[in-house]
Amino acid sequence: MPLDYARRLTAPERSRQGNVHLGAGLAFVAGATNAGAFLAVGQYTSHMTGLVSEMADAVVLRRWPVAATALGGVLAFIAGAASTAILVNFAQRRRLRSAFAQPLLLESALLLAFGFLGARLSQVHGFYTSVTVLLLCYMMGLQNAVITKISRAEIRTTHVTGLITDLGIELGKLVYFNRTRADAIAPVAADRERLAVLAALLLAFFAGGLVGALGFTNIGYLTTVPLSGVLLLLAVIPALDDLRGAPRGPHPPGTV
Repeated sequence: MPLDYARRLTAPERSRQGNVHLGAGLAFVAGATNAGAFLAVGQYTSHMTGLVSEMADAVVLRRWPVAATALGGVLAFIAGAASTAILVNFAQRRRLRSAFAQPLLLESALLLAFGFLGARLSQVHGFYTSVTVLLLCYMMGLQNAVITKISRAEIRTTHVTGLITDLGIELGKLVYFNRTRADAIAPVAADRERLAVLAALLLAFFAGGLVGALGFTNIGYLTTVPLSGVLLLLAVIPALDDLRGAPRGPHPPGTV
């Protein structure tokens, strides 16, 4: 990966192309992590809809340990997003070039730690499941908040419900037949560029899911090593620039 390209992926100066490429990379990692987590603990951890529903069901059925784990996952996701806000705002106020890279570097380190410790912790079943759900939800909160901030909420990477909804809307507009020729009524037209972006993100998440499922099935927790490496490649160059004393980034336009 050329250094300039890697630098642009998480640099303070943003472009639509950089956002899409970063989003696709993060969607791949999220899909792989989500699929691997399911094989490891029987729980998807990248989307909160299922956890909130599971928590409601568990409360009604009085399955308190399940409800507590689901609540912990939701709170961990929130804590991850909050951590991203703290890291990004702290770095932006100091005009560091690694403002958007720091949460991804933290996620990379946590994913690597999960990979090395997972096999050992898996021997303690109840404790392992709870800790794994909390850790992975926290990482997904970190990641989703980063791409949300960078893309101005245009791109999400840890869940695909919104992606598929937007994809359906654009496909509906694409096949819509405009019968009227009245100048006062704008024709219905699909945003083909957005349609391509949505499709790319969905395919990246699915491809990551395939890789994660195959990896955890065949080599187990070692699958986390290349996934951690992907995050490291996406984020490490701006951090190295800061360590080398490279010119500071632009003044922050606002807060997360």
